[in-house]
Amino acid sequence: MAINATIFKADLQIADMDRNYYADHTLTLARHPSETDERMMVRLLAFAMFAHEHLIFAKGLNADDEPGLWQMDLTGAIELWIEVGLPDEKWLRKACGRSERVVVLTYGGRTADMWWSANRAKLEKPGNVSVYNLPQEATQALAAIASRNMRLQCSIQDGQIWITDTESTVHIVPAKLL
Repeated sequence: MAINATIFKADLQIADMDRNYYADHTLTLARHPSETDERMMVRLLAFAMFAHEHLIFAKGLNADDEPGLWQMDLTGAIELWIEVGLPDEKWLRKACGRSERVVVLTYGGRTADMWWSANRAKLEKPGNVSVYNLPQEATQALAAIASRNMRLQCSIQDGQIWITDTESTVHIVPAKLL
């Protein structure tokens, strides 16, 4: 018998001063049985960082040809493809051909650094890829605030992010690698 995904709900208030984006979102995240709280919360962070009315969570781990999140225009063309973790470089190059823009949010400390060293040269070629590395302490702190029903506020200013729940605040400064 297959294990079903665990459903998480998040009420997310976003105040992005860098992009002048201010909105409230009610989100449903399906956490795949093999997905950690840390990865799920990085997907939620990715949503907050690139929030748009057409940005949605894709099937991700449940589908071989979909990212963690994507944004499509009204014709179905992919405008933004967002991957979290340490995706295969060949898969990212394929995504570059399918989407106007590809964003990767890496995390995991030394493992992410090794992934970047191994893939940097190949990812610089397409020209439509951005890579951000998230500090390990921050992603672990995000995992610690994960719960089945979340009420979160996200403030973004000068490239810095603050995610707050009722009890704690996580400060994140993504490092733009590409």
